[in-house]
Amino acid sequence: MPGVDPKLVLDPAAVPGPDSVRITVVDEESAHPLLDTTGDEGLTTVPHLVMREIVAFCVLVGAIALLSYLVDAPLRDVANPSKTPNPAKAPWYFLGLQELLHYYPPIISGIVLPGLAVLALMVVPYFDINIHRPAFLSGAHFRRHLAAVWAVGIVLIVGFLVSSAAGPVWPLIGTTLFLLMVISVPLVAGRERGPGRWIATRSLPFWIFTWFVLSAVVLTVIGTFFRGPGWSFVMPWEGGFHV
Repeated sequence: MPGVDPKLVLDPAAVPGPDSVRITVVDEESAHPLLDTTGDEGLTTVPHLVMREIVAFCVLVGAIALLSYLVDAPLRDVANPSKTPNPAKAPWYFLGLQELLHYYPPIISGIVLPGLAVLALMVVPYFDINIHRPAFLSGAHFRRHLAAVWAVGIVLIVGFLVSSAAGPVWPLIGTTLFLLMVISVPLVAGRERGPGRWIATRSLPFWIFTWFVLSAVVLTVIGTFFRGPGWSFVMPWEGGFHV
């Protein structure tokens, strides 16, 4: 009405009159944030994170420069098309794939398996989109989860035993068996303290990612240090180191 100020009713139990105004208040603070920072000390990206990254980059560049000054890069003779070196090894970051070529055809070891690995590593972070990663080997379903891991591991080991015409894929078999033994530590040592507690509190994506990384490292190490002429398995301290 003209000349009458509207009344602001703050009491939710009050009955609004004809001269009152209804206001809808949206409390945005009650919405669930994407990241719960309650009790955490917040740091900004600039300059805190950026400065740490710059310091780490400078330390890395300095270490590489010092290493290049103290140790000469191994250089071989000029390439001769009439004389192929034996073994002909790829750069170290491709030797894991070259080791797989010993067991599987090029289409499998060079395209299918690396493609599946990249796809799996892209999918793993989306198993749980929340910030909190639930522990995979703790809680009431500990033994059930451990049994499922062993079942998957045994299937992988059997597949690596029979899938290659060049014999069992021992690098991947050994990696899988080793990781199964590590995951089983809480069953023996307990889940209350020590290594058993740390292992039991890891998430499922952590163990899958660890298997991929460990497999890549083992394949690369074997291809770098333990393969000689004809891609035969040699001990570097007996047959020498072949580059």
